[in-house]
Amino acid sequence: MVAKPSGFYQLLQTLPLNAQQAFMAALCERLIPNYALYEQTTGQGDSHTLKTVLSLVWERLQVPGASIDFARQAEKLAECEPPEDDDSFGARRALDAVVAVNALLDTLQGDAGEAVLDVSRTSRAGVRAFIELTEGEVDARKLALIIRDHPLMEDENDFQDAVLEAVSAPLDKAALKELRVLGRNGGVSNLGLSLDDDA
Repeated sequence: MVAKPSGFYQLLQTLPLNAQQAFMAALCERLIPNYALYEQTTGQGDSHTLKTVLSLVWERLQVPGASIDFARQAEKLAECEPPEDDDSFGARRALDAVVAVNALLDTLQGDAGEAVLDVSRTSRAGVRAFIELTEGEVDARKLALIIRDHPLMEDENDFQDAVLEAVSAPLDKAALKELRVLGRNGGVSNLGLSLDDDA
């Protein structure tokens, strides 16, 4: 296991709610290419709706008084989930994106809980699963070291550190715009994947 996050998670939890929401929104942006790739390869899913719901979250972050029915958005989001009987790796990573955006919506409807930690862990867990998938059969101790030192996990940790640093500063509209660009990561997901036509 990566030892680093314990202090990281404490810092996350001390952030004001709007900063936590901005952190989650940036991580969600970086999960969406995995969903879009799943949709492209299987014909299942609705990345347009997923992106639209996330755009409304950014709108609320920039204009706190914006009147948006997030309960209705949560209903739309539920329809974006991959089919329950699809247990493929792609479907699970697509579901990660939906679950993360849903956790974010929960905080906008007054149910914060540990949503910010859940989204952070979901993103890291997806990277871990991807590394496990690509490394094949190795013993648990060796695998833990491989995961810890893997470039994708280092990139994930650096990315979350960068987002945490960004949301720890005052979040005006310009800062939020920059944060969204950071989250989009040039169209490359936390797994290092991207759609050729969707940068």
